[in-house]
Amino acid sequence: MAFADRTRMSERLILVIVLLAFLGLAPQAIADAEKAKEHYNAGVSAMQEGDDAAAVTAFEAAIAEDGDYSDAYLNLGVIYYRQKDYDKALEMFRTATEKNNQNVDGFANLGRVLMVLRQYAEAETAFKTAISIDENNAEVIKELGKSYYGRKNYTEAIATLERCHTLGAGDQLTYLYLGKSYQKENKINEAIAALEKSVALENSNYNAHSALGQIYLSQEKYLKAAGEFEAALKAKPKTGYRAAYNFAVAMESYNPDDVDTNIANWERFIALAKKNPKAKGEVGTAEGHVKELKEKKKAEALQ
Repeated sequence: MAFADRTRMSERLILVIVLLAFLGLAPQAIADAEKAKEHYNAGVSAMQEGDDAAAVTAFEAAIAEDGDYSDAYLNLGVIYYRQKDYDKALEMFRTATEKNNQNVDGFANLGRVLMVLRQYAEAETAFKTAISIDENNAEVIKELGKSYYGRKNYTEAIATLERCHTLGAGDQLTYLYLGKSYQKENKINEAIAALEKSVALENSNYNAHSALGQIYLSQEKYLKAAGEFEAALKAKPKTGYRAAYNFAVAMESYNPDDVDTNIANWERFIALAKKNPKAKGEVGTAEGHVKELKEKKKAEALQ
């Protein structure tokens, strides 16, 4: 998220100076505005240099001089978001939108924080407000599509993410969400197309490969499923134990008589998953199945 930049400040200050001079309040007010601007610019410079502590001090000084300086609140929110201090970020972005109800970045960033906090309904409201101000803002439309997916509103997710792609803002994640949304809506051809696009944008794409594998497995296209699960495992060779499990399922479904290969595939899964508490049940099942396969192999050798 880029920090805000107050362009055309000088033009606005000219108008402020004229009006306040007429009211007889110009000297102090102008001084405060100039001081606020100086502090704000110092904060922007500090952000550019990576000195967040100095930036926070400068933006807070700007706000002390001008409590309505919405961009100062916005940039404070960006810093706190980057530091994962989401409560403070939320407060700053809310204030930025209260001070300036046409602040697209403020509403967009407010929505992003709410997404992190899994407050999807509130995030949608923030994104929709931003879009009402800038209706073709592809990046905000992208975020709205993600929020629909997070709430399992797959119909709206599809429509919104397709619009995002039409505007040229797609990435591997939006195509992944689109593909999985189509899958939930039982539009399998569209799901495959979107997931393949996600993979094309990032080949080391565990989730997209896994989703494709599940589709092909359900269609009994076992070799295609195995290929996707193998690609998923390549993307996460140390943690992708579910892909290893599904690969073993696909290969055994394709050729149940190849006992040696099936044993090797299941043992690979066991070796990968045995230290993961979440896989305890699957590991137990696999170990029992390997025992059955070895007994089958022994029995065949005696025939």
